[in-house]
Amino acid sequence: MKTRTWPVLVSALAMMALTGGYLEHLHVRLGTPGVKLGAGELFNEKNDLVAKQCVLLPDSVLGIKGTPMPITQGEVEGLPKDTTFGRKHYSGKNFSVVTSVVLMGTDRTSIHDPQFCLESAAWHIEQKDLVQLPMDRPYPYEVPALRITAARTVLNQFKEPIEVHGIYVYWFVTDDKITAGQGTRMWSLAKTMLQKRELERWAYISYFATCLPGREQATFEDLEQFIRASAPEFQTVAGPPSARPLPVAAR
Repeated sequence: MKTRTWPVLVSALAMMALTGGYLEHLHVRLGTPGVKLGAGELFNEKNDLVAKQCVLLPDSVLGIKGTPMPITQGEVEGLPKDTTFGRKHYSGKNFSVVTSVVLMGTDRTSIHDPQFCLESAAWHIEQKDLVQLPMDRPYPYEVPALRITAARTVLNQFKEPIEVHGIYVYWFVTDDKITAGQGTRMWSLAKTMLQKRELERWAYISYFATCLPGREQATFEDLEQFIRASAPEFQTVAGPPSARPLPVAAR
């Protein structure tokens, strides 16, 4: 990149920060999302209808049925009105996971720091790792993602404090890009806006599973398989083909 381009990109970032990404101020078009959208009712914690469009998460994955989860009142009130959600809880006999997608509209502030959500829910972050998730559809490739291992203390059925661990995996997508980095995503937003006069429509995809201490690796392996089977059902973008053999999800 030429040196003189840097000040322009910095200016674009500043402009985005000041405007919150509103298209009427920036005179740019809204990009295409990298996830499937469709009709679907979403409710808040009081069972009030908050949206009639959602990200189309699968009804079941690997034989595990998904149940729609509410959008919190904090999200309804705190995020831009054109934010689109998808959220389901998949609970099987020995495995339970929450799958969530937050898709921005004309305001980039729909997507914030994912780690803030964990910390605000009293989870203590113990470890962060960049991982490559093997996918087998539409062809073998890998998704770059961030894996967070967290811990918190809860009360069991006898009201005794016990420690539980959580495995949180997330990444970001738009119609032609996948990344695990917030910085990379923001840089791409500014660059695309500058070069194409287009506001990329990014989605934040996350999976969260809990386990007892010592079960972190086994839980992550189960989560990997679940992601491999479920993400291609709603994510429309794929990465470069993998040069090495990858596992196949059981379906």
